[in-house]
Amino acid sequence: MKTFAHFNASTIEEAVSLLGRYQGKAVLIAGGTDILGKMKDRNLPAYPEALINIKTIPGMDTIREENGFLKLGPLAILEDIAHHDIVKARYSALSEAARRTASPHLREMGTIGGNICQDIRCWYYRNPENRFPCLRKGGGRCYALKGDTRYHSIFGGSVEEGCIAVHPSDTAPALIALDARIRTSKRTIGAEDFFQVEVSRTTVLKPDEMVIGIHIPALAAGTKSAFFKFALRKSIDFPIVNCAAMITTTKSKVAAARICLNAVHVRPYRALAAEEAIMGKKINETNAEAAGSAAVASAKPLADNAYMVQAAKALVKNAVLACC
Repeated sequence: MKTFAHFNASTIEEAVSLLGRYQGKAVLIAGGTDILGKMKDRNLPAYPEALINIKTIPGMDTIREENGFLKLGPLAILEDIAHHDIVKARYSALSEAARRTASPHLREMGTIGGNICQDIRCWYYRNPENRFPCLRKGGGRCYALKGDTRYHSIFGGSVEEGCIAVHPSDTAPALIALDARIRTSKRTIGAEDFFQVEVSRTTVLKPDEMVIGIHIPALAAGTKSAFFKFALRKSIDFPIVNCAAMITTTKSKVAAARICLNAVHVRPYRALAAEEAIMGKKINETNAEAAGSAAVASAKPLADNAYMVQAAKALVKNAVLACC
C-alpha cells in the first residue's frame, strides 16, 4: 500500500469536516471489506490520501423500531441484521438479504452502510494496478463490451451508454422493495434514488456527505416481503442475480407491490412491469410466472449472459409466490 493519513472520527460532524477538507481525496472506513481490497490492489487511478474511521462514532450501529420505522444505523453489522428478531419477523426480505451476503466472517465485519455504498465488481474495473483505465475510471472505453460479459448488465449500460458493470449489493434491492429512506448528513433520499453511475461512484453522495441512518416504514397490514439470490456458491459469492419483493394483499388480491432486481443492471433495477402484471390479481403460479416474464421483457442480454434473463425471471416468480 501507499502511505495515507488515518483519522478516528468521534462525531458525524468531525467525519464530514474531514471529508470536506480532503475534497474528494478521503474515504470513510468502517468494516473495510471493500476499500482495503481496492487499496491493496491499486486498481483505481487515484489513491486515497486519507481514511476516516467512523467505527469510533458512538451509536451508529443501532437496530430498533421507533415512531413507525425500523431504524438502522449505517454501522449495523450485516450478521446482526440477519438474525435480529424484529427484522426476521417483520422485514424478512432484508433479513434474508443480509444473511445471504458474502460469508459469515465478512458479515460479522461488513455494515449495512458499506454494503449499499460499495463499489462495482467488474473484473476490468477491479484489475490490479489500474491495468484497464475504463469509463468508470474516467478512461476512454468499456473493456467489457468486447470482452467477457458473463456477469454484466442485461438491461443496457450507462456513462454515455458505455459501462455495463452491474451493481453488486444484496441489501440494496431489499431496501428498495421495502421503500426505505436513506438519511445522510445533508438530506433524506428514497432508496430507489440513492444509487448513481458516475466515474468511481455508485451513489448520489457528495464528497463531503455520509450515510447516517436507514429508515424503513412499518409494513401495512397484509404485507409480506421476500428475497432470493442466485449465485454459484451459497457462501461468499456476489450475486449473479438477486430479487426482493414486498406485496400487500387485500381480499386475496394484490393491492400494492414493489419488486427490485439487482446485479442485472448498472443500478438496482425496479421491475415496474412485473408489479403491474400482478396488480389487482391473486398471487398464484400463473400470475407469478407472468410477473417474471414481464420483468425481463425489455432485457438486452449480451453474448455471454443470456442465462441471466432466465435466472431473473425465475427469481421474480419465486419472490412473488413467497409473498403469498
